[in-house]
Amino acid sequence: MTARTLLSLALLALLATPSFANFSGKPETPPSNPASSPEASSAKKTPRQEAEAWYNDAYEDVTKAKEMLSAEKPDAKKANKLFKRAIERATEALQLDKEYYEALNLQGFSWRKLGDYEKSLAAYSACLALQPDYAPARVYYGQALLENGDRAGAETQLVELKRLKADDLAKELETSLASAPAMDEAKAGKNGHKEKSSKSKPESKDAGASGTSGSR
Repeated sequence: MTARTLLSLALLALLATPSFANFSGKPETPPSNPASSPEASSAKKTPRQEAEAWYNDAYEDVTKAKEMLSAEKPDAKKANKLFKRAIERATEALQLDKEYYEALNLQGFSWRKLGDYEKSLAAYSACLALQPDYAPARVYYGQALLENGDRAGAETQLVELKRLKADDLAKELETSLASAPAMDEAKAGKNGHKEKSSKSKPESKDAGASGTSGSR
């Protein structure tokens, strides 16, 4: 076999061998979507896990709002925005898990801070309907009732807290109840002063009238 024949055979073998450069580039057929695999499907979040993510964000909003209100220079406007966003996020959590009673408790607290006692009390009632022994909702519900003028309802929540042996929370509500009479007395004194003032006006008119008639 001549040298020319051997060279020709070598060139043919080289052309028939695939180039290593092809393995370093992108594959012609894209790999299957990892999310479509069973392993990836099982790694997806459950509705409850998604609800917890929404709740955690809502909880952070409430925490920040409370910090703003307790700051040296309270920013009620920004705090209210955070409370509203917390309510929205808690709503998202409840849409994913209707039995997420902690989210209802958070809504009750936020509505209470926004001054909407009707919605606040409704949220607390719904929370306790799902979980009657949830002590944090009992104390906040009691405070909301007390602030809304329902002292008897607040005292009922205190009884429940003692039944649950939630001593610290019971003391917290007891403190709120103890400070309420002073507030009621102050309001009563204010109203009494107004009534006295309103009564004194007609008397002065009568006195003036009698004086005028006397002069005649």
